[in-house]
Amino acid sequence: MGEVEVELYWNHAPRTCMNFFELAKRSYFDNTLFHRIVTNFVIQGGDPTGTGRGGESIYGPTFEDEIHPGLKHTGAGILSMANSGPDSNGSQFFITLSPQPSLDGKHAIFGRVKRGMKVVQKIGSVATNAQDKPIQDLKILRASTAVAADANLGL
Repeated sequence: MGEVEVELYWNHAPRTCMNFFELAKRSYFDNTLFHRIVTNFVIQGGDPTGTGRGGESIYGPTFEDEIHPGLKHTGAGILSMANSGPDSNGSQFFITLSPQPSLDGKHAIFGRVKRGMKVVQKIGSVATNAQDKPIQDLKILRASTAVAADANLGL
């Protein structure tokens, strides 16, 4: 469908950003599915099993939340960690399709879509089954990393 470029919030969620960055660098996300799509809510990926139950962080199975009080799910294009409860972050992430204040304080925001929001919206509009799984496979073909020359990685 196209390319999506995200900007990571290293100063607000350094461990979460490092997890995402390293997983992408290691090709962990390559050929993985967007396994959950909820219209006007989120697109979710990052699970190598494609079931919504898999994935691990670079720190071990899971790691703690980095909830920053100044970051909110105020619109479309917010990049956050998917989890199954407090401090259960692994590799799964989601991108919002609209404002989602109910997610604030529950999911670590660690970036935003910088380029390719139309692609995200196309993904968010595909047909799904009753469990929010897309009818057709939508894959991340290749995830790559780059560091801007003026990036402050907070390290």
